[in-house]
Amino acid sequence: MTDRNRDRERRAEARLRGFKLHLLGYFLVVAVLAAINLLATPETIWFVWPMVGWGTVLAIHTAWAMGLFDILGGKD
Repeated sequence: MTDRNRDRERRAEARLRGFKLHLLGYFLVVAVLAAINLLATPETIWFVWPMVGWGTVLAIHTAWAMGLFDILGGKD
């Protein structure tokens, strides 16, 4: 395995690790927000708005972690 391949593999592992942390944070925060919403103001469901907003960012992070932008950009 060449140094270039090792470096590429390390970057991919780091991206995946960062994505997993982002995903974990997303689920934890959404669960807390849902609990707060349903306990404090059950007549108004508002926790879906931060969930959708953050979910959009998470979807972009997913594409980046999977290397979609590398493929589109033509990077090695």
